[in-house]
Amino acid sequence: MSPPEVTVHVNRGSAEALEPSSTSLETDDSFLLSLSGHESPAHVHCRLAGDLERIASLEETNYFVEPDDVTTVPIAVNADVIERPVDGHLEVLTGYGSESISIAVTVVPGPPDVDVDESLAEPARSEPEPTTLERAVDRVTDVAGLEPGTLAVLALGLVSVGIAALTAASIGSPVVTAGLAIVVVGFAVALFLLIQ
Repeated sequence: MSPPEVTVHVNRGSAEALEPSSTSLETDDSFLLSLSGHESPAHVHCRLAGDLERIASLEETNYFVEPDDVTTVPIAVNADVIERPVDGHLEVLTGYGSESISIAVTVVPGPPDVDVDESLAEPARSEPEPTTLERAVDRVTDVAGLEPGTLAVLALGLVSVGIAALTAASIGSPVVTAGLAIVVVGFAVALFLLIQ
């Protein structure tokens, strides 16, 4: 969002003439003064008056305005330090003070800062309901006192022994029977190491 702006026409129609586009401004933030040059160049002096000078400041006070050019004057306002409106004037002078205008400026307090708890930035997530398999594993681990990883190794070992036993029974070879024995011994060793 661009800051509020007030325009003053310099030397429009005659030398050392100042014509504001508005004679008042209300803001809660910094604003801009646009000095719009017309027929001849001019030296322009700007100053703040009244209570406005307590909360606002100009980077510079003297400006040279070229014909057919716009000189922008930023006015920094600190509205955070006020609790109620502050009135003052922005004075614009030219011709060594022979011509001057005054723009009434009212600075109102900005909207209060809202403190947002960081927990509100994250959406609330409820724990999902456990699946049937998770509930069954939880019941078995509670009854047997084993960890889910141990139960997974136990199930994998039983499947391996079952496949080896079916293979040995269907083929009937001594080599396959020796393979069954190796699978059973490996399963027993793994089970022993997990339970310890």
